[in-house]
Amino acid sequence: MNGRRRALVGAATTGAVLTAGAAAVTTVAAAFARAVVTPARHKPDDVDVLQVGPRRVVLGVSADTVVPGRYGVWTDGGRGHLRVGDVLEVTGERVTRKLLGVDAGTAQPGAGRWNQYFFAGTPRSALGLAHEDVLVPSEVGDLPAWLVPAAEPAGTWAVLVHGRGATREEALRALPPLRALGLTCLVPAYRNDADAPSSPARRYGLGDTEWHDVEAACRYALERGARRLVLVGWSMGGAIVLQLVARSPLAGQVAAVVLDGPVLDWYDVLDHQARRHRLPVPLGRYGLSLLGHPLGRRLVGLDGPVDLRRMDWVGRARELEPPVLLLHSDADDYVPSGPSARLAEARPDLVTFVRSGTARHTKEWNVDPAGWEDAVRRFLRTHLDGDPPRGPRPGSEPSGA
Repeated sequence: MNGRRRALVGAATTGAVLTAGAAAVTTVAAAFARAVVTPARHKPDDVDVLQVGPRRVVLGVSADTVVPGRYGVWTDGGRGHLRVGDVLEVTGERVTRKLLGVDAGTAQPGAGRWNQYFFAGTPRSALGLAHEDVLVPSEVGDLPAWLVPAAEPAGTWAVLVHGRGATREEALRALPPLRALGLTCLVPAYRNDADAPSSPARRYGLGDTEWHDVEAACRYALERGARRLVLVGWSMGGAIVLQLVARSPLAGQVAAVVLDGPVLDWYDVLDHQARRHRLPVPLGRYGLSLLGHPLGRRLVGLDGPVDLRRMDWVGRARELEPPVLLLHSDADDYVPSGPSARLAEARPDLVTFVRSGTARHTKEWNVDPAGWEDAVRRFLRTHLDGDPPRGPRPGSEPSGA
């Protein structure tokens, strides 16, 4: 083989290797991005119930089971449910906690699944609160929702929005303090929930699409007598809520926003997740760029491009309009609290930041129920005693935009 031919073969081989390498990188990046937007239907057991006594339960030690506070444990494949309280003792690989109650099934040893919501079931079965199961019409179909009337309605409704991969049960913790303030509560499902219609691609929009469903819930509330709205969101529910107040013509009816462990900057969250999964951050960023690319989003399986830049509320701090209460723990293992601190610093005129240091993701109430409820109560009393709701905001995106 002459020199020229060897050079051509070498160049071709190098090109093939580089092409294969680029393809491999794209495959890994697309897999990372796909995992972010794909609902997880199967939730495996993640805790060992070792012993159950009249007033205590012994669990295997894990990052969750040793944290102070109130939690639940689903047992027997979800057919049983325990509520557990304070940590009494940690010995080796065993943690003993108070047993506060058995809501369903028989309390016995076996595999279980940790329930950060503490409560399980419906407002009626979990809290003894009368509620109505209603359907909210939306662009993807009828969305199931709980309608929980206040004992003494005051004309303000709260719409409660759970996080990514969570269920409406996430909102149960907030119902008693909100009702005590006279707020009628609406707790809707949104697209791609297990009990709700799916989007065509069956993928999350990370707030970029789901806000339309929450807008439909807000419209439902306003059509049934609400004069103003409070929006409450956990985790990705926070991203959904903030897209609504930025893009919906109904935003003028929102008197206040309460966010628990919210996603305020998806880049910050997903950089953190890349590091947790030992993935180079630039590779994770490449995956995120695919979400917004007209061709790359097809590799991920989205209905349309998702623009993460307009979900960066640290960068968009000047655009924030309603008063916001942020409750966020520095020990949050999924959504770092840094963006919450930076947004509070950028907009001290609108943002009240209640920072804590023990709770894991969206478990601030579990660690300190009285503190969480007092913060929400004080914030809402301040902002619901003021001006009447604003009208529709000129230039807001219409529903379906």
